[in-house]
Amino acid sequence: MDPHGAFTVTPVGFVIIGRNEGARLTLCIDSVMRTGQRVVYVDSGSTDGSVERVRARGLPVVELDPAAPFTAARARNAGLQWHLDNDPQLELVHFIDGDCELIPGWLEKARTALLADSGLAAVCGRRRERAPDASRYNRLCEAEWNTPIGLAESVGGDALFRVAALRQVNGYDETLIAGEEPDMCHRMRRRGWLIRRIEGDMTIHDAAMMRFGQWWQRNRRSGYATAEALAMRGAQDPEAGRDLRRKVLSNVVWSLPPLWLLWPVLWLRIRARKDPLQATWLILGKLPHLQGQIDYWRRRKSRHITARPARLIEYK
Repeated sequence: MDPHGAFTVTPVGFVIIGRNEGARLTLCIDSVMRTGQRVVYVDSGSTDGSVERVRARGLPVVELDPAAPFTAARARNAGLQWHLDNDPQLELVHFIDGDCELIPGWLEKARTALLADSGLAAVCGRRRERAPDASRYNRLCEAEWNTPIGLAESVGGDALFRVAALRQVNGYDETLIAGEEPDMCHRMRRRGWLIRRIEGDMTIHDAAMMRFGQWWQRNRRSGYATAEALAMRGAQDPEAGRDLRRKVLSNVVWSLPPLWLLWPVLWLRIRARKDPLQATWLILGKLPHLQGQIDYWRRRKSRHITARPARLIEYK
């Protein structure tokens, strides 16, 4: 409350990150500006005029130095730091990817939920796919976003965070090319913080995934992140380690050609809890997942030879 006894609204700092998002970025910017909150855009080497587009709308821009590897984690940390430099007392920050559009009314729900529970580090809502019927790959993304409501292990790229929790764990790990949210949320939970998905639509995402090659690259990136997560925190958290180890081994085993004959059996097992489209592509996805795992293992093995940074695995 203010000195006169009136309730005040806790301000939120928005961080939009992007890399060659084109028209999607315009939708994102406009949706966030409608909240009336302070916004900063962090760009990771775009060549499509993104920086100029944002500046034309009067928003501040942080351009990451291309001398260091671009990662979403690095961009989010840079955006958070910009806000803290301009408002050291900032309590809440909302991250949103440049290919997403904020849904009206979401911010009020998220802010209310986070402030009502001092133990919450972050809250997220339902991400929706902009054109789920445009391709089978977009439909898979739409299903992927539908996580259970309640306490969660992690959030995705769009979420409202408590700055105190971010500071306590030193933000995102900038070396990660994928899986940076589960990693940071894991560190938060180990310090006693909670993560929650609340009811309500949060953002509209535009995967624009129309080709098999895009789907493959996205799953390859996921496999890389899973292998890296197992190496980084598998021993720290026995329960999480078991789950990560199971995923990694499953990708290895079911990708072996002799086991392909048993894919129909696996399909029936998955079909018991997923629809036919998901069951089919979850099985096929084990192949690019394994490729991503091998990418990580090769890079890890070669680190004693070279300190070259990991390259982004992009699907757009």
